[in-house]
Amino acid sequence: MTGGAILTAAQMRAAEQAAFDAGIDPYDLMEQAGAAAAEIIWRAGHKRDVLVLCGPGNNGGDGFVIARRLRERGLSVRVAALGESRTSSAQRARKAWDGPVEDVMTAAPATQLVDALFGTGLSRGLDEPVAERLCALVAHATASYAIDLPSGVETDSGALLSATPRFGACIALGAWKPAHLLHPAAGHCGRLMLGPLDMAPDNDVQRLGAPLLTAPAADAHKYSRGLVAVVGGGMPGASLLASEAAARSGAGSVRRLAADMPTSGPHAIINRQVDRADAIAEQLTDKRIAALLVGPGLGLDEVARARLRAALDSGHRLVLDADALTLLGEEGGRTMGREAILTPHEGEFRRLFGDLPGSKIDRACAAARSSGAVVVYKGADSVIAAPDGRVAVAGGATPWLSTAGTGDVLAGLAAGRLAVTGDPFRAACEAVWLHGDAARRCRPAFVADDLLAALPAAIAARL
Repeated sequence: MTGGAILTAAQMRAAEQAAFDAGIDPYDLMEQAGAAAAEIIWRAGHKRDVLVLCGPGNNGGDGFVIARRLRERGLSVRVAALGESRTSSAQRARKAWDGPVEDVMTAAPATQLVDALFGTGLSRGLDEPVAERLCALVAHATASYAIDLPSGVETDSGALLSATPRFGACIALGAWKPAHLLHPAAGHCGRLMLGPLDMAPDNDVQRLGAPLLTAPAADAHKYSRGLVAVVGGGMPGASLLASEAAARSGAGSVRRLAADMPTSGPHAIINRQVDRADAIAEQLTDKRIAALLVGPGLGLDEVARARLRAALDSGHRLVLDADALTLLGEEGGRTMGREAILTPHEGEFRRLFGDLPGSKIDRACAAARSSGAVVVYKGADSVIAAPDGRVAVAGGATPWLSTAGTGDVLAGLAAGRLAVTGDPFRAACEAVWLHGDAARRCRPAFVADDLLAALPAAIAARL
């Protein structure tokens, strides 16, 4: 389920230093980086003319290598630099390029534009004239590539330090960086591609990859596959969406506990009409329940609080979403333990955990440690953090997911996968990936109900 390590700027510097200590020459690593990026650009753009923008540091050195390698393939290549090269490796790369070097501020546009001005570790934005010039050159190009990161992006947080154009593609060097997946920077990277280097980056923070699922065993039955209980509330539509998502997640059975009785929906979902908290508590004594979901449509009144308390006291593996998180936040939070998944969006996260410092990854990790639960910090970029330090970051979610009810579907999926796997972190990762894949299978302007019909195909693709 891993999609590769994600390294901060400091971690990337440490990985490079480890490679140097192991005997790799810094300039040889630059040659590898430039060759890997040039190969990708060649395959994408073939013989269209190219303008390579080179900065003063090692990212600019990569650019000179790219330019030389592309010219060797027969492309019409021009180079424009932002001042003199300052590092020894970048100076060697510039010397190896025996063509003219133009000024970035006056260079004419080209069909393909390569941004190798600044990469990992940028601490301040580009000067305004330089940022404007970069945006103009990208706008004139038919195809654009950012080398390692778009210039003007902060590596660890994904913040935009200055005006940043939207690139068609971003070629990460050696490892993914947080800014490749965290917004707003992720929205400026375009298609993500990885240029491998002779180094072995490793980290507990990983890009979320496609899960490998398994079909039920030949002797499986509805309880061995996992019974999910969903506690409903004052807004029945939300718990109905979540229940159907759980039913389509691979779990064997779904039991919805609510005061209302639906007039439509899958007949396979067991609806039990219970309105008192003590009655819900009694229903939750069933030891066959493998995962319990509370929150979608729960409400914020005293009845909702009583239902939440019954769920928290049940001892079952929990998925807490929506109103359950708001109620927990009002009560000052609670240590959940390792058998729980919390699925807050930005507002719910702040209500529950406060205004934590650092990047979205840092905040998710801190929340997981303090709560003892797996935290799915939702958004256009979703960060899944476990209390033991494991993190998966999912990017590339379609903006059409920003519609009512899609969070209820995700919560139901998480509960279903938790019932199937018994592993909160694995379940959360699988749920986020399947949720995104189901959305990609839907047409634009879909509603949350449409995701439900797409879930079986998303699951089938990973068996």
